[in-house]
Amino acid sequence: MASDRSSEAGKPVLVSDPQQVARIEAENTLRQFDVAMAELDAWIKDSKYRLRPSKVMELNRIALERLSEYAGTNRPGGIKITGSHHIPPDASQVQALMEDLCDYIDDNFAEANAIHLAAYTLWKINWIHPFVDGNGRTARVVSYIVMCAKIGSRLPGTKTIPDQIATDKKPYYLALEAADAAFKDGRVDVSAIEALIDRHLAVQLLDIHESAAGKGAVDRSAVPDAIQAHVPVRPNRKTSVRWTRHIETHPVLYGLIGAIVVAVLTVIVPIFLGRP
Repeated sequence: MASDRSSEAGKPVLVSDPQQVARIEAENTLRQFDVAMAELDAWIKDSKYRLRPSKVMELNRIALERLSEYAGTNRPGGIKITGSHHIPPDASQVQALMEDLCDYIDDNFAEANAIHLAAYTLWKINWIHPFVDGNGRTARVVSYIVMCAKIGSRLPGTKTIPDQIATDKKPYYLALEAADAAFKDGRVDVSAIEALIDRHLAVQLLDIHESAAGKGAVDRSAVPDAIQAHVPVRPNRKTSVRWTRHIETHPVLYGLIGAIVVAVLTVIVPIFLGRP
């Protein structure tokens, strides 16, 4: 497990006891996800919806409520990310950069695929690091909203992509660092983050199938090799099931995935065709 990264900005904290902080963070994370899903529902219902920095700030406010005086506000100064070589932009640039991010999502929403939009959002918020704390939590939930909004519905499964990332952050940090390195060279390349999200999406969909079939934990070795090549996966030693065999032995799962794809296309294609 990789050591966690944290933000250092001289933040005025409201709680110092580690156990109390952990309890409040857990409560805030649950509330943040509920509010995020309500925002997703509003997005899906409104074809003219636009992601704005104020929406992102509200989700950060919930994440830091009762923990920081800067909850839901842009950081007032410079910030350092422990465990990372990335130096976020100056605080004076944060608002404009967040507006650019939202504009990118809106401008590319019709043409780009859901995984790319989610990956770009996840990287860009982390790169900007607009808040004194809770940047990762906020980036992950906003990224998830963007992906679900593009798909046109909430994704099934309780092992959500944000939860999977939070459980094992090392691949997540490596993917962010790869995107940061590319950007230093003048390129926007979020392919490593796309592979990460692709893998976690597969696990989330497998999770709902396993739960429905009463089979317990997801077999991560069933995730496609092409995805594992980009994002390291801890192998499950109890099984060596391959991807092709998994397809053969799980016809219900892939029938479900096919039905979801058809249903999603039925909903979103008319919307996109009528999108100004």
